[in-house]
Amino acid sequence: MTATPAPAVAYVTSREAPDMEAEVALAAFAGQGLAAERVVWDDPAAEWSRYDVAVVRSTWDYIGRRAEFLDWARRTAELTRLCNPVPVLERNTDKTYLRELAGAGVPVVPTAWVAPGGRLDGGTAPWPELVVKPTVSSGARDTVRTTDRAAAAAHAESLTAAGRTAMVQPYLPAVDGEGETSLVFLGGGFSHAVRRGPMLSGPAGRFADEAREPDADQLAVAEQVLAAVPERSELLYARVDLVRDEDGAPLLIELELTEPRLFLQYDPQAPARLAAAVRALAG
Repeated sequence: MTATPAPAVAYVTSREAPDMEAEVALAAFAGQGLAAERVVWDDPAAEWSRYDVAVVRSTWDYIGRRAEFLDWARRTAELTRLCNPVPVLERNTDKTYLRELAGAGVPVVPTAWVAPGGRLDGGTAPWPELVVKPTVSSGARDTVRTTDRAAAAAHAESLTAAGRTAMVQPYLPAVDGEGETSLVFLGGGFSHAVRRGPMLSGPAGRFADEAREPDADQLAVAEQVLAAVPERSELLYARVDLVRDEDGAPLLIELELTEPRLFLQYDPQAPARLAAAVRALAG
C-alpha cells in the first residue's frame, strides 16, 4: 500500500530576510504533517507547481520592486495556491488601501495623501506633529516624524519627486504611552495580540514588545476592519494594528495582509494555529 505523500508547502521569503519566525513556523508545519521549506520568491529556479500551498511570509525586499513582486504573485497563483491571494496582495502592498477602508466606515488614523505633482500645505495636514512616509514601504523605511512643517513638506516633495505617493498622519501620543496593539488572526479567527513599542521615538519613549489581551473595543474594531476585506474568508493570516486617539478610541494604523511579522513567539499555541490553517488549505 502506497503512503500518501505529505502536502508540500513553500514558506516564501527573500534572499536576505532576517526572518526570526521561520524556524518555529516550519517546525509547526512539520508537526502538522506538512513538507515545508523556505523558498525565495524571486528565485528563477523555484518550481512553484511542486507545492500545494505557497505561504507569502518575509518577502520584505519587494518594496522597491512592487510591480515585479505582483507579477510573480500572479504567475505563481496559476501554479499553486497562494496565501494570501493575489487580489489581497495587489491592494495591500500600497497603503492607499487605508483610504478605501476609511470610505467603508472603518475608523482610520487621519491621513492626508500627496500624489506626484501635489504638495503638502498647512490645510492638508493640520496637526502639530506629523509622520510622513511613502505608501509603498515597510517598517519605518523612508519615514520622518517631525514638528517642522518645512521638513515634512520637503520629505513629501522628495517622495513625490521620485514618483511615489506620500501619506501624512498625525503622530498620536498614545503610541508613546499604551503603544500600538497588533491583533493577529490565523485561519480566519483571532489568535493573539501584542503591545508594540514605538518605532519613531527616542530612547526614553521606547519599550519592549509584549503579549497582551486586547480590549473589547479593539477586538470590535479589528472585526470591523476585516469585515471590509472582500476576501476575508480566504485570508490565511491578518494583522490589525491599532492605536488609540486622544479620546481613547481605537483607530486603524495599518492592516497587514502581505508579509507581516506574526509575533508567533508571544503565544505558545500560535505556531500550531498557523500550521493547522495551512494544513486545511493544503487538503
